[in-house]
Amino acid sequence: MEINQEGYCVSFNEIKQEITCQGSLMLAGTEEYLPILELLKQASEQVSDSLTLNICNLDFINSSGINTMTKFVILVRNQKTPQLSIHYAAEQAWQMKLVSNLQRLMPDLLAVEQ
Repeated sequence: MEINQEGYCVSFNEIKQEITCQGSLMLAGTEEYLPILELLKQASEQVSDSLTLNICNLDFINSSGINTMTKFVILVRNQKTPQLSIHYAAEQAWQMKLVSNLQRLMPDLLAVEQ
């Protein structure tokens, strides 16, 4: 599964059980993020044990995108499976803050600094 638009790409690799977000997510409002949220949901339903969300190459995300990520983390938390891990770039201060906030919502979220 992949959403590849000008400026960003969100894809799910079934073999690696990894969602990768790249580029800049600057969509206008939550409605424009619905296809991405659907991809995230479908990915979480297709894996059994663990799922990785890789945001290392995500350059920017606006508040509507953060809201989408938050909804996804809450969804996975409520499902109880899979074990979610998030890979982030340590040099991106905003990514560290996002991960910290997501861990408040899902304390067993595994954060992996890249």
